[in-house]
Amino acid sequence: MTSPPRRRLLRRGVSASLSASLALATVVAGTAAVVVMSAAPAAMAAGVPAPSPIGIAGRGATVPFVEHEAEYAATNGTLIGPNRLYGSLPSEASGRQAVTLDAVGEYVEFTLTKPANAGTGRDAGIDVRVNGSQLKNVPVTSKYGWYYGGYPFNNNPGDTNPHHFYDETRTMFGSTLATGTKVRLQVSSTAQSPTFTIDLADFEQVAAPIGKPAGALDVVADFGADPTGAADSTAKFQAAVAAGQAQNRTVYIPQGNFEIRDHIVVDQVTLAGAGPWYSVLKGRHPTDRSKAVGVYGKYANQGGSSNVTLKDFAIMGDIRERVDNDQVNAIGGALSNSVIDNIWMQHTKCGAWVDGPMNNLTIKNSRILDQTADGVNFHYGVTNSTVTNTFVRNTGDDGLAMWAENIPNVNNKFTFNTVILPILANNIVTYGGKDITISDNVMSDTITNGGGLHIANRYPGVNSGQGTAVSGTHTAARNTLIRAGNNDFNWQFGVGAVWFSGLNEPINNATINITDTEILDSSYAAIHLIEGATNGLNFKNIKIDGAGTYALQIQAPGKASFENVKATNIAQSNKIHNCVGAGFQITQVGSGNSGWYSNPPACTGVWPAPQWTNGGVPGGPVDPGDPTDPPTDPPGDEGNLAQGRPVTATGQAQSYGPGNAVDGDADTYWESTNNAFPQSITVDLGAAKNVDRLVLKLPPAAAWGTRTQTLSVSGSTDNGTYTSLKASAGVTFNPSSANTATVTLPGTATRYVRVTVTGNTGWPAAQLSELEVYAD
Repeated sequence: MTSPPRRRLLRRGVSASLSASLALATVVAGTAAVVVMSAAPAAMAAGVPAPSPIGIAGRGATVPFVEHEAEYAATNGTLIGPNRLYGSLPSEASGRQAVTLDAVGEYVEFTLTKPANAGTGRDAGIDVRVNGSQLKNVPVTSKYGWYYGGYPFNNNPGDTNPHHFYDETRTMFGSTLATGTKVRLQVSSTAQSPTFTIDLADFEQVAAPIGKPAGALDVVADFGADPTGAADSTAKFQAAVAAGQAQNRTVYIPQGNFEIRDHIVVDQVTLAGAGPWYSVLKGRHPTDRSKAVGVYGKYANQGGSSNVTLKDFAIMGDIRERVDNDQVNAIGGALSNSVIDNIWMQHTKCGAWVDGPMNNLTIKNSRILDQTADGVNFHYGVTNSTVTNTFVRNTGDDGLAMWAENIPNVNNKFTFNTVILPILANNIVTYGGKDITISDNVMSDTITNGGGLHIANRYPGVNSGQGTAVSGTHTAARNTLIRAGNNDFNWQFGVGAVWFSGLNEPINNATINITDTEILDSSYAAIHLIEGATNGLNFKNIKIDGAGTYALQIQAPGKASFENVKATNIAQSNKIHNCVGAGFQITQVGSGNSGWYSNPPACTGVWPAPQWTNGGVPGGPVDPGDPTDPPTDPPGDEGNLAQGRPVTATGQAQSYGPGNAVDGDADTYWESTNNAFPQSITVDLGAAKNVDRLVLKLPPAAAWGTRTQTLSVSGSTDNGTYTSLKASAGVTFNPSSANTATVTLPGTATRYVRVTVTGNTGWPAAQLSELEVYAD
């Protein structure tokens, strides 16, 4: 819930099940080809390095895919961004950067770092080529993107205010693609769309279909549902579910694409599929647009549903507009003592909008993509319920929300989720509620009219008179926020990454503990109070690294304590904006605070333009002993960290650019400017890693005779200050050992790895075909 949502750029993607999965996010309409290339092209997008919300140790959802950003891939297209201004194409892209292809033959090419048989992408109209051969042509469409007008928005291209540009497409490849395979997304025609903008591709290895459980009823074999999707199977699914409830038997959905045109109502039954890549429910009523595919519990006024399990299938809707009164969500109703497990929800209005009173619902291990409204909303009277290990991207409103309208929400939890790119509103929010936990999540890239984390007495029905206001203890611990918060197009000033509102009434009867949290590269302020008053705030062990405007933006009274809160890279020289004066009381606890306090604070009539650095490195909570230490990763080899990463060099000869040293192909190489030692090459790993060794290669061909290069290795966490990791020494490359040499390093936390060459016995320049980086 929030003010009018806006749409993001079509995150068109290709998902294929082949030993690899590909997720593409793009903007276009038409078809595209996927090609796997055997050799990497020289071109490289060279996007601005930006922290990724994927794979942060101990936080967020554990996802089955490997994400590849187009801005760091090989391409002959045009890099767009970074830009966070609402309404611009890159503003709705992951990392606020993408690649536009506007001519036949233009491409983005990804190198697989793990085997994959499927992919999901944000793009459109793309040929998929593998190792030089066309694998398939992937149809894409813009019909689920490009919204217009004012809230609640429409699909009328003649209207103003275009937004919600991206959509996602998935495809299976039909076989497994090995590590190192080059998957090229290439424009084959511009007849249906003049441009294609590719945001990212997610590749994964999809497991074999799950077989029918013993004793289960089969919606096809036992009830005649049509797996081809040609016939409406709504009534047959409902009959199967009724029989499963009556006989206490699981209802199995085998492989197929099933046309479902209305709610399947479930109660005291398990509905299980062969997996979300195989068992797909889709459809919408041909004449009554308020009816569409969905699995619903009975509403509370009908007695509600309980003891329901939904698992291992996908609900792929056909919702192209936002009509708030239409119940066209993937999952809805009241579902007490129930579990939603491994459900893929896409192109519905909301992923799961559940209405209480109800108790003890768990949503877990799921994916929620491309919604016109919320990802999940616990709407009034929802208690003891949880969303965990769920990946949410491209919602038209709040990513994960609790709204205690009229009936209290109590003891609910959002934990270990990743919520990215909500178009309108917040990544994660609770409107009212008692004893709420929001912990161990990752929130990234808020688009507009919201922040990353929001706790508020806002929206109808949220007030102390009905017991629905914020109360008890709210715990927000161990969260990471990246590029969160953004401009509100109604207010015309920035909304903070973490923000609080007492619009309906002041927050007076709660303890709100924000602890062990990272706020990285906030688009505007890091912490923000507005509307009414907010009291009972406690910030402890907070790392703020980068804020587009202020560390604190105070527009309402309140009270807050700050303990071990460290801020760096705040755009404004005066770190606090406060026009309420002593109405906001700050208590500093201990001696560990730094970088955010100013007295007197700023109080200006003009809001400053944000300054974005794309900085900040995710890496865990602030260490109370030394919060300035760079973050590190837990033990565990992650493979070659340099492959496909942004790379620069002090010089190059002809076309032998530094990108050749991180392309995974030992036959291509970087060569520096001749007779100009010293020369260096630097790779950005994207986050600090405990780098313990380099593997350096030259082409293995016999023509490359034995040579010794004199080189040293240094590292940095900020690309400013470099420290020595390995003193200068000779490193020998011999064809008998495949021209490969290993350099051992001390395991220091390092983001930028630099190799500096001062001599070469085989050629008067630095030469490397591969710079491989490994961490413990």
